[in-house]
Amino acid sequence: MTNEDVKNVTAEEAHKLIDKDNEFVILDVRTKEEYDNGHIPGAKLVPVQVLPTKLDQLDIYKNKPVLVYCESGRRSPTAVDTLVSNDFQNVYHLSRGIASWKYNVTKSI
Repeated sequence: MTNEDVKNVTAEEAHKLIDKDNEFVILDVRTKEEYDNGHIPGAKLVPVQVLPTKLDQLDIYKNKPVLVYCESGRRSPTAVDTLVSNDFQNVYHLSRGIASWKYNVTKSI
């Protein structure tokens, strides 16, 4: 898989995909503080800085659809690159980040 195969999606498209497919794995690559303030329900927190050290734990998701997002879409491409270069097959990128998400979020505070 190459980065050209990554699907950039809007918040609306991502919401529909998640609703339609309960196999979707959602990775929030922001900081814990950002995650605690509100994240997409069901998202797993894996900050972009530690993602390379967590790949063995994420290995079970290599063949599942994975949606990656950050706050605005600036940090998440780094995470997408990491996943793609480690053979993740079905990567989606929330192109404008959670800032564009107008659906429910879960707060951890």
